[in-house]
Amino acid sequence: MGWWQVNADTLAAGRFVVSELFETTATLQALERGTPSHPAERRWFDAHRPAYRRRLAEDPGTAQLVRTGLGGDWIADFLTPTPTGAVTFAQELARVRETSPDRARADLEVCEGGPLPAALDRSDLPQRAAGLLEWVWERVVLPDWPRRRRIIDGERVARAGQLSQGGWAAALEEMSPGMRWLGGSRLQVNPRDYPPRELAGAELVFVPVTPRQGWVSWDAAARRYAVVHACSGAMADADRPAVPDSLGRLLGPARAGVLVLLDRPRSTTELVALTGQGLGSVGRHLKVLLDAGLAGRRRAGRSVLYFRTEAAEVLLRARAG
Repeated sequence: MGWWQVNADTLAAGRFVVSELFETTATLQALERGTPSHPAERRWFDAHRPAYRRRLAEDPGTAQLVRTGLGGDWIADFLTPTPTGAVTFAQELARVRETSPDRARADLEVCEGGPLPAALDRSDLPQRAAGLLEWVWERVVLPDWPRRRRIIDGERVARAGQLSQGGWAAALEEMSPGMRWLGGSRLQVNPRDYPPRELAGAELVFVPVTPRQGWVSWDAAARRYAVVHACSGAMADADRPAVPDSLGRLLGPARAGVLVLLDRPRSTTELVALTGQGLGSVGRHLKVLLDAGLAGRRRAGRSVLYFRTEAAEVLLRARAG
């Protein structure tokens, strides 16, 4: 199994970051693998995959690059430069585009497990990869980015809440398939068999993406490591209960949406991230729900969590019927 030795200082400094490039890379993986990763992806998948297939049919070299670099069990390192923090998609993409041809071929040889096919014996592989990623960003991800960003922000808030209440063992639980806290400062990042890495003094970031894809990346020279993980089911639109029309008419769509989201205890910060409403609006909705006996609240550490009461459960069952 693959595991990292992570000391307390490195974990304490660990943070969750947003990467527009990694969101795009995860989307490209989903398009390449041929099936949406969850039901909510079906509409955009059906809308964009035919154009994606046409794009690759017109460019066999790039099609082979994607199959080799992203379609197997190992991702070419140059396609997933470890995020540095608050940078734009264009800045992240420049790191892919500026990769040397020799480095790109070497990374692809690792994915291939041997010599590359003739279609990849060329010097413009980084430019071709960057061009396709830019196409996916502009055509698929960017038009949907506000919704995706809301889900990602909700995931970051939820993980931060787990961290404050249960420590890193709770925050890392089921973050990614094969990941778990082993104890003894050891983090299993996946079930693959490669040598452990010592992360003392390194920068560690966690990068949520909305497609159900995940991987790890690192820049050993810069001592920077990243865990890319899918947003949890509780954060994804696919798994969010719909607001019954009758409940929306009774309470108002925005307030009913808040009530539906209280299927488990949530903080106001998490509700703001999930709904896209302002903090003041969410606060007003919660006050009305509290006054009406449809919501309760309790303190958990430094957070105040809101939840549905039994009266709300009865109301939801009646309105959904």
